[in-house]
Amino acid sequence: MDGVDRDRSRGPAAPDGRAAAAGRPADRADQATLPADMSAVDGYCPIRSPADTCGAGNSPQVADATAGNLPDALPRPGRYRQARPRSRYVRALAALTLAPPLRLAVARYAVPPGSAARTGCDRCGTTLVLGGAVLGPAGRCPACRARVGAPPGGVEVLLVAALTVLVLVDATLAERVAIAWWLGWAVPLVLVDLAVHRLPDRLTRPATAGVLALLGVAAATGPGLDAWWRALAAGAGLGLAFAATTLLLGRRGFGLGDAKLAVGVGALLGWYGWPVLLAGLVLTFASSAVTSLGLLLARKVNWSSHLPFGPFLVLGTCAALLLAR
Repeated sequence: MDGVDRDRSRGPAAPDGRAAAAGRPADRADQATLPADMSAVDGYCPIRSPADTCGAGNSPQVADATAGNLPDALPRPGRYRQARPRSRYVRALAALTLAPPLRLAVARYAVPPGSAARTGCDRCGTTLVLGGAVLGPAGRCPACRARVGAPPGGVEVLLVAALTVLVLVDATLAERVAIAWWLGWAVPLVLVDLAVHRLPDRLTRPATAGVLALLGVAAATGPGLDAWWRALAAGAGLGLAFAATTLLLGRRGFGLGDAKLAVGVGALLGWYGWPVLLAGLVLTFASSAVTSLGLLLARKVNWSSHLPFGPFLVLGTCAALLLAR
């Protein structure tokens, strides 16, 4: 017995090489081999119950893998979406808050040329004020429910389009402020021009003056005065060119309202360079020509009809700003 005890105290027996040479199976202790990396065995936990969490240090995904949900538990690239930034929604809500005053501006100035600005409902005389139901998306008088001003949803749709341009344009913060100012006045100008074929001075003057002033601020804080002088030259040149057609061609030329709007357009596009200004004019006249041809083919207008040019000028300007990268 002493010999046996001494043999046991020495530890496990070494592999029997003679048994392997004779073709006999060796002991199980001889065949057992441990993997070099135990993390895979510990992560899968094949000998533990599903209720076991595989240790306090393991993640919940590994614990779910032990319950048989291995493919779904492991993280996959792009599986978990990041939280969508809410800044765009905040900007959209802030832009829509401008709808009531812009709708009021359209209701007041969408009158025939030579007429005084509208102050109340044409049917019942209800005064147009901010906060009234007439300024809502329906565009109806709160007393008699008559249609007043812009069409239903027209201001809101144009505001969303203006916000889209403002987000997508490649510009600095100061330049975005100038573009936002001009777009805010362009929305009622487009709707008024579509309604009565006029661009009132009460809307074109602050739009042009604000753009020139804000571009001056952008020049002082950014690229310098060269871009601002170019913007001034482009605005003055484009405005004079439009006004010349009025003096030379009369009704067949552009109106003075178009010339005043063109000053701000020329300054805004000239800020980015002469090619951008040229691209804006090409897009403006191309969109006007295509629309006129389509209306002629549909027999909605004739050759003597006069289409408002302000919406095309605004559209061409926005398209050129988006292309100026």
